Amino acid sequence: MAAPILSYEDLGLIQGAGWLFEGLDIHIGERDRLALIGRNGAGKTTLLRLIADEVEADKGRSSIVPGTNVVMLEQDPDVVGFDTLRDFALKGKDAPAAHEVDAIADQIGIDLDREAATASGGERRRAAICRALASEPDLLLLDEPTNHLDIAAIDWLESWLNRYNGAFIVISHDRTFLTRLTRQTLWLDRGSLRRNEIGFGGFEAWMEKVYAEEARAAEKLDAKLKIEAHWLERGVTARRKRNQGRLAKLHDMRAQRAAMLGPQGTAKLAVVSDEVKTKSVIVAENVTKRFGDRTIIRDFTLRIQRGDRIGVVGGNGAGKTTLLKLLTGEIEPDEGSVTRAKTLDGIVIDQQRKLMAPDKRVRDVLAEGGDWIEVRGGKKHVQGYLKEFLFDPGLADAKVGTLSGGERSRLLLAREFARESNLLVLDEPTNDLDLETLDLLQEVIADYAGTVLIVSHDRDFLDRTVTVTLGLDGSGTVDIIAGGYEDWERKRKQRHAPSKPAAKSSGDNKAKAPPKIQTKLSYKDQRDYELLPQRIEEMEAAIARDEAQLADPDLYNSNPDRFAALTASIAKLRDEKDAAEERWLELAEMAEALAN
Repeated sequence: MAAPILSYEDLGLIQGAGWLFEGLDIHIGERDRLALIGRNGAGKTTLLRLIADEVEADKGRSSIVPGTNVVMLEQDPDVVGFDTLRDFALKGKDAPAAHEVDAIADQIGIDLDREAATASGGERRRAAICRALASEPDLLLLDEPTNHLDIAAIDWLESWLNRYNGAFIVISHDRTFLTRLTRQTLWLDRGSLRRNEIGFGGFEAWMEKVYAEEARAAEKLDAKLKIEAHWLERGVTARRKRNQGRLAKLHDMRAQRAAMLGPQGTAKLAVVSDEVKTKSVIVAENVTKRFGDRTIIRDFTLRIQRGDRIGVVGGNGAGKTTLLKLLTGEIEPDEGSVTRAKTLDGIVIDQQRKLMAPDKRVRDVLAEGGDWIEVRGGKKHVQGYLKEFLFDPGLADAKVGTLSGGERSRLLLAREFARESNLLVLDEPTNDLDLETLDLLQEVIADYAGTVLIVSHDRDFLDRTVTVTLGLDGSGTVDIIAGGYEDWERKRKQRHAPSKPAAKSSGDNKAKAPPKIQTKLSYKDQRDYELLPQRIEEMEAAIARDEAQLADPDLYNSNPDRFAALTASIAKLRDEKDAAEERWLELAEMAEALAN
């Protein structure tokens, strides 16, 4: 790393009765792209605020290159006291130039003349981005920058950061965002800070290596520590295996679902079997919805089955919320019909977290003040149930107001998943969640026996969770794709790609022979269908081996050529694995269609 522009040595901060963290050493280079990783409550936001000089450390020494401009994009921009978003964006003595703010506002799509008091979370976030980026920072501190942004805005922010010449530290739950942008990782864990010269793509392999080393060290001590060592090593490994098994199951579900969709992406309502009909929970036929002169949803047809995980994606204003309300019966269509099963019993987890009163205790939220909670027909002790959602059981009597934003979101999920239901509606469920909680949420959704409707801008979360994606582009058309966000994006690129001119035939005047009816896979297709799963596993293993080598903190300095070769190898293997998975899914769809 080049000479740092900002450094802290032996940094420490007291919170409550003890140290939140102590003895931290931080050195930030002028072109660093750092992911700051840690569980909710570890102190990530506090550490950013300390670096931004908004919080005073209790111990430690700092140095900064004179003239370095440090700018923080806060997680929850406070617009109270400002008439318009423009007033907020131009606040303070260090306010950026108005023309710079306006230029960024045009690109990211925000009307800064909007009244601040009535602005949505996404509008406030865009205004804060305009202010931060227009301030010409040398070091940019980003706290959950993608929260409340739609996919188009996230893509724009990624492009801007790729061109940015300064350094940044980013806290985010968006795996795709972190993987594409970061080159180094800071891991804040149990009061200590580790740094590795790898981006977020190599973080999980590094984390497993660290835990395995801690486990081996602990096994040399007393029996109590051996138990902790067993949890560290086996627990992380077991979760990885569960994730792999869940993704394999998800691919199978997507292949089965693809066979039920017509070539234009609409469900084959007229020819479904009785078994399929009995599994249907929501049936939309030729649905159209207008507001004034604008058609929000046009001629939309879909049969949603029990167990489907439906993702809804699109830009702000494209009609995602309208579609969700049509499917759940909150509003009625102007044309067509939506039929819902009489036994449908849904719960909605919205992005406002409206019911989490700050003066309530955790046990009040979960168990109405008692010690036991009803969990889908059974009983569990509150403290035991808290552990399942990664809480310290001792938090049962803590006030909701003392929890971090991510912990409050996790508490809401714990409460709602305890209720008996067969339809779950999640509106931006990943906001404020740490990566471990996202893994947990994916597991809970995978094990949920009912149907799930998810509105989200988190691309990686959708790719790991949903079986069908409903993509809206604002024109009224709804794409129906078997798969996740990447599958929808691939379909869009194919649609907008220039078409190739048709090849001229030498026998244009001759009668064309009727095409052969295919009754089985070709020899090559059959071999690929059988062998690709094994090949995909081999590539995943190779990626894991390379990432484990990249996790060596000394590799970059000791052998930069090897570091570069491993990085290139991982990128190539990921591309090959993605292509192999896409090929296998296409073959699975073909095999399913030929079998019917």
